[in-house]
Amino acid sequence: MPLVTSSDIIITANEASEALGLKIANEMGLEFTKTTKKYFTDGEIYHSFPEKIAGKDIIIVGSSHNDSSHQELIDLIDGCHFLRARTVNVVISYLGYSTMEQSKPGSNEIPKGITRTRQIFRARPHFVAFIDLHSEAVLHAHGGNVHTQHIHTNELIVEKIKELQLQNFVLVSPDYGRSKWVAKLAGLLDAPHTAADKDRFAMDETMVGQVASVVNGKTAIICDDMIRTGGSIIQTAERCRQAGAVDTILYATHLVLAGDSREKFKRHGIAKIIGADTYPGCVTDELLEVYSVAPLVASVLNRQLKIRI
Repeated sequence: MPLVTSSDIIITANEASEALGLKIANEMGLEFTKTTKKYFTDGEIYHSFPEKIAGKDIIIVGSSHNDSSHQELIDLIDGCHFLRARTVNVVISYLGYSTMEQSKPGSNEIPKGITRTRQIFRARPHFVAFIDLHSEAVLHAHGGNVHTQHIHTNELIVEKIKELQLQNFVLVSPDYGRSKWVAKLAGLLDAPHTAADKDRFAMDETMVGQVASVVNGKTAIICDDMIRTGGSIIQTAERCRQAGAVDTILYATHLVLAGDSREKFKRHGIAKIIGADTYPGCVTDELLEVYSVAPLVASVLNRQLKIRI
């Protein structure tokens, strides 16, 4: 792609991700463009751009965490093509159904992580970036005509852990599936790591069996890509304490915190969770310490679009 000037770029977002879109725009030195959105009595939704987008390079920031946000993201992509945008570039901060990237043999279940991502790709964006995917399988759910990038936040995670200034800590993965990722973080921090023994026995139910004694006498930093209901990560924290950990700190990029998860954390003595602002509505409060991925995303977009200010 040739160099473009900042005046050629419009950055917008679906409604759920406007706060993150604004942060990214500020990092890039751009004005954030909020689409006009109205609701009709029968439930239909009107969208329009407040300015002409023909010939422009459009950036859409969007989480697809629920059906309405997913559909709005697709509407915006298709709308940009209809209005003759030059390129459509998408940043999916949180991909809904991302844990459903495969179907168990004989189950007849729909792997919605794949099928929903295909719906986004079929809207023909030129570039799609995902942040800390649960599985990279979704990156290949297109016919080879979409440029994709997986944005890893490892450097941001390492930076946040270093800010804690802990002298004696160990990184813990809640299961073996995330252990390679946690091992990579541990290598960047020159710290030990281990993984919990976890089994899933229902859609939202897991059982964590044990954690190695390497946590004995140390602060256990339990790292995962997301916290949804909190069940497995709370169990992991309890097993770490039983194995001799002097303290536990929870980290996850995507802070979904569904249902009564906040109350669960309080009941189990979890006082602080560190995570990113990828999931809509997550802000720092008495439980959460939230940092922004905006600087990292802005740097990726600057390289992708080769912006000349």
